[in-house]
Amino acid sequence: MNKKTLVLGASLKSNRYSNYSIQRLVANDIDVVAFGLKKGEVEGVTIDDELLPYEAIHTVTLYLNPKRQEAYYDYIISLKPERVIFNPGTENPELYKILMDNKIDFEVACTLVLLSTNQY
Repeated sequence: MNKKTLVLGASLKSNRYSNYSIQRLVANDIDVVAFGLKKGEVEGVTIDDELLPYEAIHTVTLYLNPKRQEAYYDYIISLKPERVIFNPGTENPELYKILMDNKIDFEVACTLVLLSTNQY
């Protein structure tokens, strides 16, 4: 199963974990879409700078601190993902509750570690 993933908080900067996650997801043959503050491209994946109604999103992997996540709560729920991954530094109990209320699974984990240990 291809777990189409939205990288929320994607960066064009190659030294950012969100950028490296896009690279690793692509290398693992996972369909990737991305949203960030600046439009651009990483490994053939377009980073959009506007929220699009992506279809069939399996996973949303977060690279935004909890305060910045607030503006995206409704958007994340509207995508109806199967799960949301809270990477280190993105942990957010308020969003955990919203996800549970909407029957969306979540993990407090690192996308890069999940990929490298075949647990993605």
